[in-house]
Amino acid sequence: MKISLLIIVLFTKFSYSQSNFEKILRSGEVIVNGLTFFKKDKSDSNSSNSKLIESICVKNKLQDKVTINFTGRDENDNLVKKELVIQKDGKECVFELPKGIYTYEIVLPNKEVYKKGEYKFDDEMVITVN
Repeated sequence: MKISLLIIVLFTKFSYSQSNFEKILRSGEVIVNGLTFFKKDKSDSNSSNSKLIESICVKNKLQDKVTINFTGRDENDNLVKKELVIQKDGKECVFELPKGIYTYEIVLPNKEVYKKGEYKFDDEMVITVN
């Protein structure tokens, strides 16, 4: 008798808990789907048809500060120049840079050119100077 009563009580407890557990799972599913919706909207706003790059960041791992010059042209053939001075172990960013091919020049504090070249910027990125 005690065993059957115990089984009935446990069944009722578990069935009640399972109901709450299902509600919690459903609520979590709704929250996750809502977050996915917001994430999808954010990625749609940064479409590949954009003519601007949100950010280009440069990290300096050298022993001294460096100056980086970016020179390029936008779609209207206007000259675009950006200069970043980055301290030792520092990070600087350029925001809203038009997509395109840029020449870069990394200059050391003694005005010596460390590196020079061209790069096509078409998406945001982080560059590390070693």
